[in-house]
Amino acid sequence: MAQRIKANDKAERIFRKYGGMLRTSQAMSLGIHPRTLYKLYRTNRLIQISRGLYRLADLPEFANLDLVTTATKIPDAIICLISALAFHEITTEVPHEVYLALPRGSDKPRLDYPPLRVFRFSDATISAGVETHTMDGVKVHIFEPEKTVADCFKFRHKIGLDVAIEALKLYLARKDSQPSKLLHYARLCRVERVMRPYIEALG
Repeated sequence: MAQRIKANDKAERIFRKYGGMLRTSQAMSLGIHPRTLYKLYRTNRLIQISRGLYRLADLPEFANLDLVTTATKIPDAIICLISALAFHEITTEVPHEVYLALPRGSDKPRLDYPPLRVFRFSDATISAGVETHTMDGVKVHIFEPEKTVADCFKFRHKIGLDVAIEALKLYLARKDSQPSKLLHYARLCRVERVMRPYIEALG
């Protein structure tokens, strides 16, 4: 019994060391036995975020749980479009899915939570304008504001032109807005001819 308690406490310490959340495969590679993992879950010391992903039950709620969960399960994914707009506070839309950028030809990730909406990006556009933010100890890759606005115009037929125009308007209203940087990404995404009249009208 004492040995089992010791194993449970050791497992909790490992979880805390890595930000309080681990995938099953990570936990096992760090020396946590599956039986210990199940015991902690069954005794409510761990909660299951999604299949194969656990976090300590006594931690405060994550501010961006959906983004953190997605980044933990799919480390190479990049948060894009409406999810990125919401993160940068340049939309009034509330994303009910995590909008995810993946390279063309890659397999669609399987995740039971949170719901995902996947968009395919070319090699040139998926590697440009990526920021890395640490949220609750987890590194989350997100397109920067200017790239996100340009992406919204590129995918306007899928997310709505009104969403893209609103994002542009809110972005340009910011004191730190950089129209030249916006046009750089507009050219990269091949939407400069579409965006420029709106930038001139709103600028």
